[in-house]
Amino acid sequence: MNILVTNDDGIYSPGLRMLYSFVKDLGRVYVVAPETPKSASGLGITLHKPLRISKMELEGVQAYATSGTPSDTVYLAALEIVDRIDLVLSGINVGDNTSLQVILSSGTIGAAMQAALLGIPAFAFSVDVNEPEELLEDPALISAIRNVAKTAVKFVAEFGMPKGVDVISLNFPRRFRPGAVVKLAPAAKVKFSQRVDKRRDPRGGIYYWLYGELVKAEPGTDVYIVHEEGDIALTPLSLNMNVLGSRQEADGAALQKLVELLNRSIA
Repeated sequence: MNILVTNDDGIYSPGLRMLYSFVKDLGRVYVVAPETPKSASGLGITLHKPLRISKMELEGVQAYATSGTPSDTVYLAALEIVDRIDLVLSGINVGDNTSLQVILSSGTIGAAMQAALLGIPAFAFSVDVNEPEELLEDPALISAIRNVAKTAVKFVAEFGMPKGVDVISLNFPRRFRPGAVVKLAPAAKVKFSQRVDKRRDPRGGIYYWLYGELVKAEPGTDVYIVHEEGDIALTPLSLNMNVLGSRQEADGAALQKLVELLNRSIA
């Protein structure tokens, strides 16, 4: 199995190295990621300037850094670097990607979605932390992510992606508490109430910061499961955003099987 590991936090993110180390023995694993952080780049691709690829060694492993977005990176990997990609793993993202509001702007999810557009199954891994170093602070959390990532790869290798599902987003809490479980969850519509902060620089020019304030999470959603319950949210996603026309129903039995296997792996 050829596995692509990528992210939106950049080639030097500890989350990328962690994800690679967790799955490196499960197939031929390629590491291709943006050379600098590209958070909140969504599905954006670069059309008006050239893209470059740099080979580099990352902790003894050959990796590729690209000058583009996470979406560019998936296309460069699939169409130039690797002959065939069987599975894409995106992450481990610094910050959770819960709610449709965040999913639609996430570079981590964007990379997974671009893979799905190419017909490649994809998982996205995200953690509710603010700084990269926080990913390394909780051994129990690291163990949980490792076991979940390994189990997810083995599941796809044996059974394939559940029918009607293009991307699976897994969001982890800041700390892994005893008894925490994986729960199947829909994405909340919003996580933040958007705000604009208007400021003035020392020369008198006006500039703005966009930010958000957390809104009350709806029970049962990915936001609630991660932020209120401290559990792991598994959110299946589909590329089909059409209101009109037929759409394939997700294979609920396969998703439940995956959740059961993931929970066994972290028990």
